[in-house]
Amino acid sequence: MDNKTKPITLLEISEASKKRVALIAKEFSSGFEFVRNYPRSVTFFGSSRTESDDPYYEKAKGLAGRIVKELHYSVTTGGGPGIMEAANKGAYEAGGNSLGLTIELPLEQMANSYLTDREDFHYFFSRKVCLSFSAEAYIFFPGGFGTLDEFLEILTLIQTNKIPKAPIILVGEFYWNPLQQFFKEIILKNNMINDKDLSLYIITDNEDEILKIIKEAPIRLGLKYDENSEKSVKNNSSLNGHEPLSGLFKKIS
Repeated sequence: MDNKTKPITLLEISEASKKRVALIAKEFSSGFEFVRNYPRSVTFFGSSRTESDDPYYEKAKGLAGRIVKELHYSVTTGGGPGIMEAANKGAYEAGGNSLGLTIELPLEQMANSYLTDREDFHYFFSRKVCLSFSAEAYIFFPGGFGTLDEFLEILTLIQTNKIPKAPIILVGEFYWNPLQQFFKEIILKNNMINDKDLSLYIITDNEDEILKIIKEAPIRLGLKYDENSEKSVKNNSSLNGHEPLSGLFKKIS
């Protein structure tokens, strides 16, 4: 049996899990520290495939520029091409903070050239948490699976009070209205959400309205933290006299 087909041992699982947990912890720590340095920010989401001659590229660029000039907020994106580049370019050319939380991908995603500061991530989930950390508003332009994933996750976190309520602004009525129709005609009618959930976001292409929403949004202090939830985890783990994963480590040793 060669090394490629040899089963992984419990000791190797233990070592691999320790390294992974350490990397995750480092990404969260570095990511939170990064965004904490830029209070008052707006996070942009949207397709990485949007070309520079697309009307929504220009709209994202112009809107980001206005947010920097008129509100003096930082603009944060995933740091890549498409809508991310457009927003960063608008913020950069307006002389503001243009931030990127970039991700390592198999086909390497090149960071756009309009970042004044950046933080790199290996894991999507830790990057996604940091993209939502402390933002005063979230702006979503049309995008693919990744954009929809980010929109629905943030929407769910606000719906379930896991993060403080903040404006979710969907730009591109032609793109978002059919999704809202699905929410109303299928999900709402089957009692899987309620009427209030449909008020957690707004669909608009009006830039003046968007700036007014952001200006009136309360300044956030970060993700809500409930120390009782941590105590609960510690109490549960102490019932067996060990912390999570240590049971596996004990078996190995």
